[in-house]
Amino acid sequence: MSPMSPSLSARSAAEVNAEIRDLWQRSGGCLTPQDEAEYQRLLVEWAAATGGSVRTAA
Repeated sequence: MSPMSPSLSARSAAEVNAEIRDLWQRSGGCLTPQDEAEYQRLLVEWAAATGGSVRTAA
């Protein structure tokens, strides 16, 4: 089971995208391992909000 259920994504894609942009801006473009984990969580939430899916790099 995914750690993020669809019911948890109550925010719009635009709201999640704004948080992603803020994370990148705060990090100066270089994510720490903690930031990377947050970024991955936000991507999953964004995909759920858009009805899409996220593909991870191989």
